[in-house]
Amino acid sequence: MSGIAVRLWNALPRPLDPVRSIKLKLGILLVASGGVAFGFFRWQIGWLPPRTSFIALWLALLTSQVLAHGMTRPLREMTAAAQAMARGDYTRRVRATSRDEVGQLAVAFNQMSADLAAADRQRRELIANVSHELRTPISALRAVLENLVDGVTSPDPATLRTALAQSERLSSLVTDLLDLSRIDAGALTLRRETFAVSGLLDEVMAEAEVNAAAAGRPVRMSAKVQPPDAVAFADRARLHQVLVSLLDNAVTHGPPDGRVQVLARDADDHLVIEVRDEGPGISREERHLVFQRFARGERASGGGTGLGLAIARWVVDLHGGTIAAVDPDTVHSGRDGSGCRIRLTLPAA
Repeated sequence: MSGIAVRLWNALPRPLDPVRSIKLKLGILLVASGGVAFGFFRWQIGWLPPRTSFIALWLALLTSQVLAHGMTRPLREMTAAAQAMARGDYTRRVRATSRDEVGQLAVAFNQMSADLAAADRQRRELIANVSHELRTPISALRAVLENLVDGVTSPDPATLRTALAQSERLSSLVTDLLDLSRIDAGALTLRRETFAVSGLLDEVMAEAEVNAAAAGRPVRMSAKVQPPDAVAFADRARLHQVLVSLLDNAVTHGPPDGRVQVLARDADDHLVIEVRDEGPGISREERHLVFQRFARGERASGGGTGLGLAIARWVVDLHGGTIAAVDPDTVHSGRDGSGCRIRLTLPAA
């Protein structure tokens, strides 16, 4: 019965739709309702003073226009701001002081404007960062190939290793972009399995050491699992990707001869893994930003699209866990008391 009532209510005519001003609509509504009331009184009483009735209607109309100004002004501002957004200007905001539905709409509109401005800024940063990251290895690879073609250099192992390193850098960037597109599409699912944490860390450490040596930043890496036979129930490949990304960041931002530690422990119903370095660390103000897309922070240097930590957070969230930058441990911090400490928590097997 309620559905029939709703359909009948929606089917009622809307005679004021052609009127383009809400203030005028309110005035027409007030005059029409007042006219109906005066007509009813005249029909019941038989007489009403015409002059008094006209003045009363006029005053009611004037009062409605004055009071409606504050009601309709936010709507006009939202119309102008929406037209500006259509031209690419996301800086316009609407004054939201009323507590009614129009005020709530203005608050929601301002939030939408801020979100669109952030999305547009991230899009521009993505284009700039990806263009920069693509240009560097492509230019280096092109220079190597031109030298080989012109006979300036011979295809010795060192030259080929340089070309291979640039190709791997391009492949890594393309992989990040593909992962990002899968995140947006929700097209990836986890392939969970039970495996030993120590075995995974051995593989991750070996790959990270190779990457550090190739980047010319040798560091001392160590891993510790407590208890040694701890197991995890997760997507091994995705967790491997997360840990390699965290270790690469630790190597990049830590001192060349510093330490990088990976600590894993079984804590009740959770598996906790921490990656620690001796770099400058992350300020408290930036800790909630480093896992956002394209965020590179004050520690960033030498490029990077800011996608690695964003993908890491997505993988951990998909596992039902958490990842965050926490205060450095005073026992394992850098030589000046600083350092970065990334902690990820996963449900136990």
